[in-house]
Amino acid sequence: MAGHRHHTFVPHSHDHGDRLDAALQDSRAGIRAVKISLVVLGATAAAQLTVVAVSGSAALLSDTVHNFSDALTAVPLWIAFAMSGRAATRRYTYGFGRVEDVAGLAVVVMIAISALVALVESVRRLVDPVPLTHLGAVMVAGLIGFLGNEAVALYRIRVGRRIGSAALRADGMHARADGLTSLAVVVGAVGAALGFPIADPVVGLLIAVAIIGVLVVAARDVFGRLLDRVDPELVDTAVRVLGGRPGVRGVRRVRMRWVGHRLEADADLDVDRTLSLAQAHALAHDAEHELAHAIDKLSSVVVHAYPAHEPVISS
Repeated sequence: MAGHRHHTFVPHSHDHGDRLDAALQDSRAGIRAVKISLVVLGATAAAQLTVVAVSGSAALLSDTVHNFSDALTAVPLWIAFAMSGRAATRRYTYGFGRVEDVAGLAVVVMIAISALVALVESVRRLVDPVPLTHLGAVMVAGLIGFLGNEAVALYRIRVGRRIGSAALRADGMHARADGLTSLAVVVGAVGAALGFPIADPVVGLLIAVAIIGVLVVAARDVFGRLLDRVDPELVDTAVRVLGGRPGVRGVRRVRMRWVGHRLEADADLDVDRTLSLAQAHALAHDAEHELAHAIDKLSSVVVHAYPAHEPVISS
């Protein structure tokens, strides 16, 4: 081993194939979540549109169009999940997983627009109050919008957490922001029915603040992925697993990053300098195998093994 300064281990094909299958399954789960949520949000907007046709409420029509257009933000995510399964090329050597993170940026922008629209509309109604009409119909439509969006939010966030997709979680938060907007319509209509018309813009301002809170969480998640942020517990787990392997004298460095909804890692290890090249290869293989079992969503590992320096013994 002393004659070899550096050893690199690339995952064997059977392990890589298993993880590739898992990645494809996660991509399919993401596409399925996008499809289902798109249908639910489309049905929600259609139901609201029916109420609009009965009531003739312009404000409600505006909210319905807003919810319908926001449902279409699922399309970029659908494309991203489909592209993430494409094999790497000579030009895109790391594959296309980052497309998912770019789609997450589009979702963050839409949440920001939702917050801005809610804020501007609420201020406008404070300055120039608009009387609400067809209060019963408005309440029903707003409740439909809230329930539909919240159901989609819970579903997207749950699937996003399961498959490790920050973009899908952000889109779930986007649906929650839209649901809060619809809830503001309900509360405002209730306030108007009770003789407090100012409740509508005031609640709208509170909802705008809540959407800004959703925006902060979603942006932190998406931008964190783009900057290769990972949970420190994942690194601690890797250090523990690698450092506990027979023949490993120390863990110099561990790096991890998310590429879409899959994890990549590389590590530098100090190993027993008396090991042969074949033994170092076996050590790296075993370490990678253990790490793949210890950390979910890990798609590839590269291990660099260096001969450990012998301690200096004073005479």
